[in-house]
Order: sequence, then structure tokens, then C-alpha cells
Amino acid sequence: MKKAIALFGLMALVSGAFAAAEIGKPAPDFTGTDINGKTIHLNDYKGKIVVLESDNQDCPYCQNEFRSGAMQELQKEMTSKGVIWLMVNSVNPRNRSHRTPEQARVAWKEQGMNATAWIDDSSGEIARLYDMLTTPHMFVIDKSGTLVYDGAIDDQPDPFHDPHKAHNYVRDAVEKIMAGEKVTVAQTKPYGCAEKY
Repeated sequence: MKKAIALFGLMALVSGAFAAAEIGKPAPDFTGTDINGKTIHLNDYKGKIVVLESDNQDCPYCQNEFRSGAMQELQKEMTSKGVIWLMVNSVNPRNRSHRTPEQARVAWKEQGMNATAWIDDSSGEIARLYDMLTTPHMFVIDKSGTLVYDGAIDDQPDPFHDPHKAHNYVRDAVEKIMAGEKVTVAQTKPYGCAEKY
């Protein structure tokens, strides 16, 4: 009986350690390496708003955001206000859409990206931790480290729409946090290409 109780206790600890992200709960901490070799610890950004953007440069939905310039503009708008913006690329190295750090640095420069960092999550660890389903799939974490938004970048699930004319959920969430208000739309259905981790 004691062994059974101990086993259940251990299972609870293990499942808790790998608990997925949940709205209203502390955002799961992670450590990753960006495309410049810098180690990124999510917990280092406590006290700041953090945006996570799942990315795949070959996904038409991501391409539309960058081709239009909307993603870079939003990144710049947010980071200029002190927001930490972390791109997370979780494409498996065996997939043709994978980008090596060298290739990622070229894409960063060519597209004029304005994120804080691009994390190489080719192991898929961060994607699994946050249950990232699509590219893009967006998450907003408030200053206390609580996950307050999980879902689509905007309300137009179409790879050919003009993102500038769409209603942007990420901007809304960040503005609510900055105004000291509760995020009213905390979860939406993410759209885009399936994650390739």
C-alpha cells in the first residue's frame, strides 16, 4: 500500500513537472538557445510582459505575416514598449522547413525582424510544453509570469489576408496588461500550419 501511494505521488510530481501551459496559471519555465548561441531563460523576464510566437518560415500563414510587414511592425511596436518577444522555431531538423542558426540569421536580416530573440527549439521541448499547435500560435505572459493569452494572432484565419486590417489579439492582450486591466479575450483557436516538431 505504501509503495502504491509513493508511486502515485511520484506520478503526480512527474506530471506536474511537465504540466502544459494553462491560462491563469504560471507560464511553464523553459531554457532555450537563440540563433546567436545565447541562452534564454523565461524566468529571467519576470517583471516584463513576454510574447511567444511559434514560427515556421515555410508556412504560408507565417509568410503572409512577414511578407506584409505586419509581424515585424508588431514586434517593433511591442519591444519598443519593453515587451520581450521570443520567436520559437520548433521545426524538426529532419524536416525540409528546418532552419539552421546560420539560415535563421540570414532570414532575420532579410526580413528585418524585430523580436527580442529567435529560439532554436528543434528538439520541440518548448512547443510541447506550451502545446503549440500551429504556426503561428501566440502566447502572452504578464509581468507576474502568468499566462494570460493563448491562441491566434488575429481574427482572420486566411494566409492571404491583410494583417493590418485584422483584429490583433496579441496587441489587445498587451494593451490590457499595460492598462492594468484583465485580458478579456484570453483564448482563441490558433490557425496556421501544423507544428512540425
